[in-house]
Amino acid sequence: MKMIDSHCHLDHEPLLSDLKNVLQRSKEIGIKKLLTISTSVESFSRVKEIVNKDEIIFGTIGIHPHETDSNNVDAEFFKKNLNENKKIIGVGETGLDFYYDNSDRDKQIKSFKLHIEAALKANIPLIIHSRNAEEKTFEILNEYKNQKLKILMHCFTGSQKFADQLLRFNSYFSASGIITFKNSVALQNTFKFLPLDRVLIETDSPFLAPVPNRGKKNEPSFIDFTATKLAEIKGIKKSELVKITTDNFNNLFFS
Repeated sequence: MKMIDSHCHLDHEPLLSDLKNVLQRSKEIGIKKLLTISTSVESFSRVKEIVNKDEIIFGTIGIHPHETDSNNVDAEFFKKNLNENKKIIGVGETGLDFYYDNSDRDKQIKSFKLHIEAALKANIPLIIHSRNAEEKTFEILNEYKNQKLKILMHCFTGSQKFADQLLRFNSYFSASGIITFKNSVALQNTFKFLPLDRVLIETDSPFLAPVPNRGKKNEPSFIDFTATKLAEIKGIKKSELVKITTDNFNNLFFS
């Protein structure tokens, strides 16, 4: 089956030092594309190298909301690197995290808007992290509602109300291993509600390993368990779910 892991962190350990084997296991279960996500300036320097190690790897450019205090970038940072790197196909991950508040909220907001504008200028998707910040995330995105922003809500754990609001912007929503957790009934119901042509799958590896590997270090090959669960939630065959999520990824990033 041609699966795509729409969000992983291959520049994080233990994936980075075992990349050859991680890739081999990914290919063995049918993964055809991996999108490795930048979280800081230092992270992006690694991502730039990793995308050249295998044809199935693509990358993004961005500063995670946790890192905005210590990573001060400008529009030129995005323009220069996007022009130089054809395998960098998305902007992010960016957004707002008011749960941990690891960075000043005003700096998170400023960074989020900078990423939005970079994605619009490059006409590529924006990968968004939003935690305990639904109202502010929607408020900011609503400022750009007429500008044809391509949105991917990564590791979506938001409310059904928030999902419904985001559908107004033609957003896509990525399901992580969290949907396999027993206590994620509300999230499972939200993904049941979402249109099939708007969902993707991801690992967010090395974080959030799905059941039955919960508690272990996650890796892209574990996406098979998330695909199985999402197919069950949507009431369709896994092969159909995989085809749909693969088509959705390609429509978002390559059309």
